[in-house]
Amino acid sequence: QVRLVESGGGLVPAGGSLRLSCAASGRTFSSHAMAWFRKAQGKEREFVAGISWNGGSTYYTDSVTGRFIISRDNAKNTVYLQMNSLKPEDTAVYYCAVSIGRYMLTGMTGVDYWGQGTQVTVSS
Repeated sequence: QVRLVESGGGLVPAGGSLRLSCAASGRTFSSHAMAWFRKAQGKEREFVAGISWNGGSTYYTDSVTGRFIISRDNAKNTVYLQMNSLKPEDTAVYYCAVSIGRYMLTGMTGVDYWGQGTQVTVSS
């Protein structure tokens, strides 16, 4: 059974940093694209960042470009999201996702598995 478990969320003041982790189990994800999404209260779930299977390509939504960095450690079946210069509008539940068939995720199309999410709250 495939399982994605996020961790690292919490409460942080504006301007602070957090690093989210997503540990995958149930199969080897080293050949699959992975991504982070988020859902703020009252809003639709949105794409945040994606990374190709080997980490060679990354893609970010405009609002986080230059502040967030997605990376992966295939030996640990883990993907990370380093979030810097956090803003109150970054407050959301952050979800990890994986695509079995795509080189890169740039949106919700192609997502095969989701994690349960981790809450990130940025205070002003």
